[in-house]
Amino acid sequence: MANTPEIFSDTPTQATTETHGGAAAHADPSLFGMEPYQIVAIAMLVLIAIAIWKKVPGMITGGLDAKIAAIREQLDEAKNLRAEAEALRDEYSAKIANAEKDAEAMMDNARREAASVLDKAEADSAAMIERRKRMAEDTIAAAEREAIAGVQAKAAMAAAQASRNLIAERHDATADSKLADSIISSI
Repeated sequence: MANTPEIFSDTPTQATTETHGGAAAHADPSLFGMEPYQIVAIAMLVLIAIAIWKKVPGMITGGLDAKIAAIREQLDEAKNLRAEAEALRDEYSAKIANAEKDAEAMMDNARREAASVLDKAEADSAAMIERRKRMAEDTIAAAEREAIAGVQAKAAMAAAQASRNLIAERHDATADSKLADSIISSI
């Protein structure tokens, strides 16, 4: 490295020898005669200049703005979803209330119909009992009439037979001629 110019020098400077009491303890690096803090400051300025030249702050703010916009969109979507969910909840609450009212109305209607059916069944059974009672009374009356007619017919037959027997025993030819004369005279 004898041919290359020395950027970093290891030779003690007057400032380093004076601060350390004249003895060269160690040498601080230097670049073109600048102190290390100056080199760091220039390197930072160059880095910041390159970052500005390559538009790094714009890219960072653009990326942050894009993330902020995405988060806003997600928040808006969440608000919309919440509003839809609340609307659905309200709709279903209304449907449940209507269903409860409908169920209560159906129960009232069913009770009225059951009472109506029960009243009709009682009326029909009372009418049927009355019809059957009338039919039984009619059947009994017909049986009585038939029995009376049968008894009367038997009594008439028995009376006719008894009359024949009496007439046959007590009537003779003279009684017959008297009977015939009385019938003829009454005409």
